[in-house]
Amino acid sequence: MFRVTIRGTFEGLDEATREAVRAAAGAAFTEAGTFTHDQSVSAFTFRCQIPAGPDDGEHEATTAAMAALDAHGHPYRLLRVAVTDMRDIKIRRKGRPRASSG
Repeated sequence: MFRVTIRGTFEGLDEATREAVRAAAGAAFTEAGTFTHDQSVSAFTFRCQIPAGPDDGEHEATTAAMAALDAHGHPYRLLRVAVTDMRDIKIRRKGRPRASSG
């Protein structure tokens, strides 16, 4: 699983499109993607979650995330893309005994 964060600015949104962006707002990572934005709905952060195949890497995740962003149909200018491969994240559980040395 990849989590992709895309930062950008919207270009030339009318009020109906601003309302559509507001309706897709949220901070969760979803496959369709969610937006957080500034008050004027000009700058945005788009978060989406991309399933990972065994041979998929950052390039494939970025391509899929850009397709998810494009599917919303809003004109934008791309500023930055960050990809996190969740397969690389190690989870330490609380309350589990640590192995002792000795």
